[in-house]
Amino acid sequence: MPYLHQVSQILRTTLGLGHRPLNQDTPLLGSLPELDSMAVANLIVALEQYYGFEVHDDEISARHFATVGTLSDFVASKMG
Repeated sequence: MPYLHQVSQILRTTLGLGHRPLNQDTPLLGSLPELDSMAVANLIVALEQYYGFEVHDDEISARHFATVGTLSDFVASKMG
């Protein structure tokens, strides 16, 4: 997963997770109290700014935020 490390760093920074260990199987939505609806919006903006892509409303799905790995896969799909 080429984007896993950087996506983990963006999650830590955006959600204020500090040095909490994150791996590809770490559950996100519904498991991290820090990841509420506003935090999802902030996280999307952070990913857009870092990677230079745009996420359209119809692309946003809970399945992308299931785990760190699924979020990294989503980033990989956006990067082409």
